[in-house]
Formats: sequence, structure tokens, C-alpha cells
Amino acid sequence: MDDVLVTGLGALSPLGAGTDAFWRGMHAADTAPLRVPDPLAHMDHPLMYLVPEADVPDGPEEQDGLPLGRGSRFALAAAREAVLDAGLAGPPAPDTGRDRGRGAAQDAGRDTGQDAGRDGVRDAGRDAGPDAPRAGLDPRGGLDPRGGLDPRAGLDPRRVAVALSSGMGDTDLHEGWWTGQAPASGRWAPTFPVASVVGGWFGAQGVNTCVSNACAASGYALSVAADLIRSGEADVVIAGGAEAYSRVALGCFNRLGAIDPERCRPFSAERRGTVFGEGAAVLVLESAAHARARGARTVYGRLAGAGWSCDAYHATAPEPSGAQIERAMREALREAGAGGGSGPGGLGFVMPHGTGTELNDVVESRVLGALAPRTPLYSVKALIGHTGGAAGAFAALAAALVLHHKTLPPNVPIGEPDPECAVPLPSGSAPMTGGYGLVNAYAFGGNNISLVFGEAAA
Repeated sequence: MDDVLVTGLGALSPLGAGTDAFWRGMHAADTAPLRVPDPLAHMDHPLMYLVPEADVPDGPEEQDGLPLGRGSRFALAAAREAVLDAGLAGPPAPDTGRDRGRGAAQDAGRDTGQDAGRDGVRDAGRDAGPDAPRAGLDPRGGLDPRGGLDPRAGLDPRRVAVALSSGMGDTDLHEGWWTGQAPASGRWAPTFPVASVVGGWFGAQGVNTCVSNACAASGYALSVAADLIRSGEADVVIAGGAEAYSRVALGCFNRLGAIDPERCRPFSAERRGTVFGEGAAVLVLESAAHARARGARTVYGRLAGAGWSCDAYHATAPEPSGAQIERAMREALREAGAGGGSGPGGLGFVMPHGTGTELNDVVESRVLGALAPRTPLYSVKALIGHTGGAAGAFAALAAALVLHHKTLPPNVPIGEPDPECAVPLPSGSAPMTGGYGLVNAYAFGGNNISLVFGEAAA
């Protein structure tokens, strides 16, 4: 079976625009949520890890007449970086007078949400250091994703697919219309257009699908992407997730009593719930044969294994024994051929689901304690909050960066650890000791997925 490689990465997060900003933020390990700037957020804890205002894409406001919300614009910004990073972005399209969107898309000298002078879009490779810039990815140069996919890369657009996820999609548009905060559109707009928006932008004529099974969604999207490649349905898949502030979502979790009043601190003895984050993480997945044939310039790792399961237990609570999340982890590790211990064949780290909610963290900790007792964890949610439908993609992106740099960054301090969550959370950077990383993502409805990423073959 042909390997599924990660050949491009893109991110827009509370750490800023670009994967370089994300990697630097992982090493800085110093973040905090903010009060949402929404006068109608009448709730006890209106807190969230927000994309910095300077990095919020100012367009496109619409695509082919379809109004686009914050989630779709986030997805497009991350996808454009990922496709550019993979070396698959085409030359600028000629000006035919056809408006593909307003705002940033009308400005030929500006990339959506990412100023070309920022570190997040500069370098074709990645140096092992967290501050190293990337060179040659200036969107004002010769290869702007505004031109779609690059025919010189040997791409057949019928074999390029999109699998993106979101928990709330472009709900912010509808919330604005409902409350009169935004002028009503004369056009009907779907809530979940993120995959079709990205597919339309690049002219991807393969499968375009949006997965939305709550907080496991982007993990499922990545697994679907790998299946499309392994089954021969696609050569390249633009995969990941996007999530943006939604008043409805934050209000509902406040009513559930599931928001921590201070910060997201998984596995802490003082945790009192989760805190949401927003942004988008996109990975370009590609068959090894196709990557070799076109001479892909960077391979960050490979998606080596996946395991799905469902608790079939409760609408919101995890099944207390953890039997089904253990099943998903074991299946992913088995498929990847990853074993215990150190060395190339061993499990070097885990990106846990751990949200900061009481039972969730305890159940996952117990299973990891039995399955991989000494394997270090890196908590992405302690860094950027719980990004919902994008959480699995952010964890996968972090895993790809760790594998590429062979370094596990320090965890954000969480305070006193919960004795019931006896998992190792290193407070300092450490070299990777195994060739694989495990990513977990769980969701309401008992949806579970585990992914295993491995080092790229020499």
C-alpha cells in the first residue's frame, strides 16, 4: 500500500498567521484567552482564544456570489498556505473580470490574512529552530494560489480532493443576520461551505466534502483523505478543519457549565471545563508515488494509521471505561506498525484530546497510562484552546511539525496536575525519542478517532 505523505502545511491560529508562527508559539508556551468582542455575548464566561485581529483575513467576503463567513475565510487562508508550501500553487490567473471575491482577493499584492513580509509564508523548508524563517513562499512572487493549482506539478484536477471539517461553519454570518448586526444578504448561504469554498478556489474536481461530527471532525476528515488516496480515488487531498467564534456555541457550553473561567488547562487538578479557540489548520496529503513523480520539495511525515470507534453510550459524556477510545488507539497503532519503547519504530509522543473537562481527561489518561505509560504528551488545547471541529487538524499539524523538527516543545504550564491524570507533560523542550506520534480526537455522540503519524522515509 502506497504511503500517504504530508507535503504541505498551513495554519491560522490564536498564535498568528502561518505555521512558523504556530511553531514559535509552541515553543513560547505562553497564551491566554480573551473576552470575545461581542456585545451580545451575555453569558457567564465569554472567553475564547481568538485569532489576532491583525491576522483575521479581510476577504474574500464572497465567492461566486456566495457570502463567506469567518470560518470559510479561515479555511481558505490556511489552505492557500498549505498548497503554496506543497509547491502545488499555480501562477497568477489572468484578470478576466470575473470576481472571485472582494477584500483581499481583489488585491493582487496581498495574501488573504497573511502579509507577505510575515514569517508565516516565507520558507519552502523548515529549519529545526523555532525562529527559523521559511524562504521562497512569498505569495507576491511567481506562484500565487489565486491562480489555482499548478499544471506544471503534473496535477490532474479530477484527482485532487478536499476533505475539511467544521463544527459551526459560517454560523457567524447567520448570527449577524438574525440579530441585525450585519446587513441581510439577498442570497441564501449554507452554514457549512468550507470544503466547497476551498475546492472552488483551487479548481479541485475530486471529492469535496465537509465533515461535521463535532470535535472529532477534522480527525475524521484526515482519515477520509487518507482513504481517498489509498483507494486510488485521489492523488492529493487538501484536508483539515476550520472553526470560528460562534455566539450560539459559546453560549451553549456556558449553559452546560463546561467553560473554565480562567483558561484551558487539561489534566490540571484545578481545571473547571474547556475554553474554545478558533482558527484553521490544513495539511496537504499526497500519495508517495505522486510526490516522488513531481519531486515534492518537503515531506513532513506520513499518515501511517487510523482507528475509528463510537462509544454508543451517551450524547455528551464519554464512556467511563474508555474501551472504545482504547480500541481506536490500538487500531491506529496496529495499522501504522508502531510499537512501544524508543527508536524509529516506537511511539515518541501523544497529542491527546484532553479538553479540560473532568471525566474526559481522566478516562483518556487511564487508557494512555495502560497503553503508553512513559510516552510524553503535548497538549495543543492548553496552548490555543479547544478548536472544536478543527482540533484534530491542529493536533495533526503539531504532530507533523514535531516529526519534521524531531523536537517536542514544552507544554504550557497547567498548575498542579490531577493525580487521577498521571500522564507525563514535559515542561521543557526534548528531542523526539520515537518515530511515531499519536493524535486523539473525541466528540459528542461518542465519536472517537486516533491517527498515527510517522517520520518520513529517508
